Amino acid sequence: MDYSYVASEDKIRRAYEDGEFKNLPGYGKPLVLEDLSAIPEELRMGYKMLKNGGYNPEEYKLKSEIKTIEDLIKVSKDEHQIELYKKQLNEKTIRLNSMIKKRQVHNSSAFKDYGAKMYDKFK
Repeated sequence: MDYSYVASEDKIRRAYEDGEFKNLPGYGKPLVLEDLSAIPEELRMGYKMLKNGGYNPEEYKLKSEIKTIEDLIKVSKDEHQIELYKKQLNEKTIRLNSMIKKRQVHNSSAFKDYGAKMYDKFK
């Protein structure tokens, strides 16, 4: 064991003994664990980071499907098939817009603060 590990464990132990963890939100309640069994073990950390950053894999999948349907509409010559594709496109677009609206990331103050800091950094 290295020094930083021992020091951090000691600091955590002292904080626990002093009762500093008793007023935390969710104290005494079971943790809500996500089922990540469908994600390969080597990709789980990246998946969690993307998810915590607001990235939604289902959103990405829908965007990909929408792009594919748009491409199919461009190359299709059968009017009946084009109508079916347009119906699918409308359904997927509505679902995607609903997901984006639920997220509402762009209206949060944290998002605006972060955007301002990034703008200042690249001036």
